[in-house]
Amino acid sequence: MARRVNYLNNKDLLKEIAKSKNTYSYYLDESYEIFDFIVPSVEDIPKHIDDAKAARAKRIKDQMVEKLKSEGKSTRGKDAVHVDPNSIDESELVFRVMTFDHIPERVEPKKNPKKEADYKEKVNFPPYKHYAYVDDKVKEVGRSHWKGGLENGYFSTDHGKINNKLAFMYLKLVERYSTRSNWRGYTYVDEMRGQALMQLSQIGLQFDESKGANPFAYYTAAITNSFTRVLNIEKKNQNIRDDILQDQGVMPSFTRQLEHEMNMKKMLEEQKINTYSDFNEKD
Repeated sequence: MARRVNYLNNKDLLKEIAKSKNTYSYYLDESYEIFDFIVPSVEDIPKHIDDAKAARAKRIKDQMVEKLKSEGKSTRGKDAVHVDPNSIDESELVFRVMTFDHIPERVEPKKNPKKEADYKEKVNFPPYKHYAYVDDKVKEVGRSHWKGGLENGYFSTDHGKINNKLAFMYLKLVERYSTRSNWRGYTYVDEMRGQALMQLSQIGLQFDESKGANPFAYYTAAITNSFTRVLNIEKKNQNIRDDILQDQGVMPSFTRQLEHEMNMKKMLEEQKINTYSDFNEKD
């Protein structure tokens, strides 16, 4: 039996986000594409060597476990798969530094700029550089939004793309979300899906790995906002249509009729409560 593939978990989402961002980036070698640890600055790299080793050891272990599972082998038992972080050499580690250093200045800065990004050219995800130990020295080995070599290349934001697997994940997320009981009954649910997919294509890569490891929640919030935006627009349009129909002496939509009926019931209940209160006060 073919092994079931789950496309909707944070681990796989993070992997495909990284692959997509790499298409917009330049690296001296493919081995520098996957980072082990994110640090605030280059000066902080020596302080987090042990953290980076532990992260790489965990990633290697997870890969070994996945391979054993794909081969139908058991991974149970204490330390069935173990990778010693101390066995990893410093030269194998890759560090990511979130920085705008290589992003050009805006020709016309934003009005009332408040952060560094407001002074820089617009980018489709938080920019970064990768560093590694080369000949026992920390050197830059890659950067985002870059095409060509580190020395003779240039800034670019349009040479990469969202890969097919991540796009498929977007489709699955939106499709599954639209089947929830509070959304699936709307006749314009297809428009909601389209709006959500367009939103994900625009902000999907803006997920910042330095601030968390839960892209599923990030994407779900974006989808919810898109669905709600379409719902509010449709409700506004429906109210306008109902107002025009009523002005023309025509029966409005069933929703307007139901709302009117509920409002009338509420008014009657409030009148009964007020009448009862007035009666008790007189007594």
